[in-house]
Amino acid sequence: MENKGSDEVEKLKTKFLSVWHNVKYNDDSPTEACYEAFDEDFIMGNVEAFRKDFTSRVWLTYREDFPLLPGSTLTSDCGWGCMLRAGQMMLAQALILHFLGREWTWSEALTLQPLDTETWTTTAAKRLVASLEASLQGSPRPSDQGSSAIPQTQGTGSAEEADAHLKETYHRSVVSWFGDTSSAQLGLHRLVRLGLTMGKQAGDWYGPAIVAHILKRAVEEAMDPALAGITAYVSQDCTVYSADVLDSHRAPKAGQASAERSDASLSTQNSQPAPASPLPDSRAVIILIPVRLGGEKTNPEYFEFAKSILSLEYCIGIIGGKPKQACYFVGFQDDSLIYMDPHYCQSFVDVSTSDFPLQSYHCPSPKKMPFSKMDPSCTIGFYSRSVQDYERISQELSKVLQPTAKDKYPAFTFVQGHGKDYELLAGLTPEKREWPFIRDPKRTVTTAGDFVLL
Repeated sequence: MENKGSDEVEKLKTKFLSVWHNVKYNDDSPTEACYEAFDEDFIMGNVEAFRKDFTSRVWLTYREDFPLLPGSTLTSDCGWGCMLRAGQMMLAQALILHFLGREWTWSEALTLQPLDTETWTTTAAKRLVASLEASLQGSPRPSDQGSSAIPQTQGTGSAEEADAHLKETYHRSVVSWFGDTSSAQLGLHRLVRLGLTMGKQAGDWYGPAIVAHILKRAVEEAMDPALAGITAYVSQDCTVYSADVLDSHRAPKAGQASAERSDASLSTQNSQPAPASPLPDSRAVIILIPVRLGGEKTNPEYFEFAKSILSLEYCIGIIGGKPKQACYFVGFQDDSLIYMDPHYCQSFVDVSTSDFPLQSYHCPSPKKMPFSKMDPSCTIGFYSRSVQDYERISQELSKVLQPTAKDKYPAFTFVQGHGKDYELLAGLTPEKREWPFIRDPKRTVTTAGDFVLL
């Protein structure tokens, strides 16, 4: 009898949370909203290694009950902030590569439970379900999901333990930079404030191109000394100007501080020490390239191109998704993209404490989406550690971008020189670059065949 009651509770819980999720975020339908679940039986290679690598990536989702966003009365980004969250995830991956390297994985990655429709939902849903369960079973009401303390590093010597501790400090610093407070270096509040200068407000829809420009500004204006060794570059009209990227690599972050940013805290947003370094002579560069891979739908001719891009070791992913529903693409399997989904509303986490819970910042369950459902408007990201790195990246990407007989126009190009050396519409604001290419105003487009799709 008791087992039967438990089964009824579980069924009720599942049904309620599914309905809540679909209503809350206005998904098309349960079938369309929940893409094909990731099936480990079809993964080639080491499943455990894949899951550990995927789960180690920083997962940034909708949050609620955080301080008011600039210029608004909103305390949640549920329903509108998914592209900003996707951009944060791509930026976080670049920082993980920068501070920890590609081989780093989180020690607790394999301890997280698989994600399903019953977890990581809004606080209200969790509380209501817990209340229903308690009333039906007569059991005490459980508390909100807690976090386990960081396990002590299992090392054979003090040097190994010190290295593990340092890496965990970097890990926590990176996550804390994306906290949902006004003092967080790369947090939602900072991104929304920057968006205001580009004509966007909290609650608006942000496309992948304008998010690229917001991320660039956020990195450039970050006040934490640890972030002095990295900057960002956004391509112009699907063109990467090599001289501009090289200048970004070489130029120090001089004269960044301004009265507008004087209230930014260097490291007060988190009590653990952020990695500090003197002003560098050279910097790593996060290269962001807004592109459009088709008209209303992604051109199938670009599917193989996307696979080639996602296979490169220096690629930090693609932010895009399907219309009005953003996600962060991190890989692919056959004809499906593997992605991280920001559409889970979680409670605010105070990252100012030294032991804030990390579990909600890592996703144990990958999702898949067919390439055919991918929105053509997206931003591709790369991480270049040095000038030498960039030279190799540009050479390799130029080969990938070589047009084939079917694919006449590359998604983007590399050009020697500076962008200012070319006749561009310099006055075009970022919000008008959602189609990240400029058409010649003298050209008349009369048919679909005359329209160049990038």
